[in-house]
Amino acid sequence: MKKYFITGLVILLPLTLTILIVAFVVNFLTKPFMGLVVKILTQTRVQQIHTHILSSEQVIRYGSQIIILIGLFLFTLVLGIFARWFIFKALIKISDKVLHKIPLVNKVYKTTQEIVKTLFITDKDSFKQVVMAPFPYKGLYSLGLVSRPSPETCSNAVNEELISVFVPTTPNPTTGFLLLFKKDDLIYLDMKTEDAIKYIVSCGVIVPPKKVENK
Repeated sequence: MKKYFITGLVILLPLTLTILIVAFVVNFLTKPFMGLVVKILTQTRVQQIHTHILSSEQVIRYGSQIIILIGLFLFTLVLGIFARWFIFKALIKISDKVLHKIPLVNKVYKTTQEIVKTLFITDKDSFKQVVMAPFPYKGLYSLGLVSRPSPETCSNAVNEELISVFVPTTPNPTTGFLLLFKKDDLIYLDMKTEDAIKYIVSCGVIVPPKKVENK
């Protein structure tokens, strides 16, 4: 009985987490536009559609989310195409300068812009090196991902090179702690980032495979 329950749990938990994350992302992206799209659909024949499973209100809600997601995808695609045109690039530069001069907005915009460039555009090795870090205190270790060297002012404050390490939480690796460690305190591992994430998400159940040495 216990084995069957554990097997079912192993199957159910990843599926449940996936559904929750997808639902959160969908709601986050569609929420700003839901009022307008729902209002438009309620004025059409869509409001007359219903099934044994879904009511007309649910059909309108889910239909609105699908339409919004398709619209966002097409908008992003078109935006990417136009971004490669010279004229649009010039407009982007102008709007970029304007946003950088607006108080408060410029700080949020700059931070978001730097994060996106670091993760998706630059060729930096951020989050590609897995380490064992002494956390939450010395003698215990947590798996972490090296983001990059710490800010120079932090290293100068202790007169030693510091490394910025992101330590994900279990079982949700999208949250965690940004910690600064001395380089000598870190143990660098020959482990892929995806294997480390699987190990963290599974609460230590899915163990990274052993490296096969070439003879």
